[in-house]
Amino acid sequence: MLLHVVHETRYRYAPAVENAHHVVHLKPASRNGQSLLSYALRVDPAPVQLRETVDVYGNTRSYFSLQAAHESLTVVADSVVATTALNPLQSESALSAGGAVAQPWEQVREQFRYRAGAAYDSASEFLFASPYVPRDEAFVEFARPSFLPGRPLPEAARDLMERIHDTMTYESESTEVNTPALEALRQGKGVCQDFAHIMVACCRAMGLPARYVSGYLLTSPPPGQPRLVGSDASHAWASVYCPGLGIWLDFDPTNNRAPGEDYVTLATGRDFLDVSPMRGVIRGGAQHILDVAVTVEPLAETEAQSLATGD
Repeated sequence: MLLHVVHETRYRYAPAVENAHHVVHLKPASRNGQSLLSYALRVDPAPVQLRETVDVYGNTRSYFSLQAAHESLTVVADSVVATTALNPLQSESALSAGGAVAQPWEQVREQFRYRAGAAYDSASEFLFASPYVPRDEAFVEFARPSFLPGRPLPEAARDLMERIHDTMTYESESTEVNTPALEALRQGKGVCQDFAHIMVACCRAMGLPARYVSGYLLTSPPPGQPRLVGSDASHAWASVYCPGLGIWLDFDPTNNRAPGEDYVTLATGRDFLDVSPMRGVIRGGAQHILDVAVTVEPLAETEAQSLATGD
């Protein structure tokens, strides 16, 4: 599937911002069944410096600096991404059945217990608490019914996803971007970011590596299929490491499904703070108004070629 993504962020400041430094994670990844065909980042007013780097998790991030006073800021990321159906192991049927190669969750937990002299596994970094995903017994209590003795990890993770979806209520503006996962769990409502944080926190509480994924959903679903929650905005879901399968499995508790070719992955990290679409430091601008608009549309191959070449 070819998807055209436009992510537009607009700030209006009062009084004017004197200077600013920003970091954005807005460039889609080329991995996990998707390829970035074209990408353009437009910043107005024009920055004096704009550069790309790769962070410790392999995500592309852009840094830009504004040294002149400005009363508004517009950042537009325009991308064309080719997506494919994910690995069959991530299909609903495979996750239901588990499979002989899927290890019991306890075996995975034991594999990641600390042992002096053990070989380093990069997935172990996603076992620990992070700024928006604390360790708390409440996550253990919530997760435990899904992690039955001997249950294959993919099956247990899917059950956890379903229980989060059934227990939590999706409610716009019920939380802030910095709301801790524990608070969202206690109030029983939140947005996709909270659903993802809770699933990540529950898995880590059980001793299993889990990470936060930021991205997008197709705005207009195929005929006959329901419009998914989270469209027209950045989306988020969770990813659980399954060493027996040698892959990270993605789970979207907001929509109770495994992400497919109608999803676009931006970045992965420990939690939202690692991969927030845009953050920065400004001097001035004591008050501001923020508007964010995201559109994800399917493209014909000819349209994608036209966008890529600028015709």
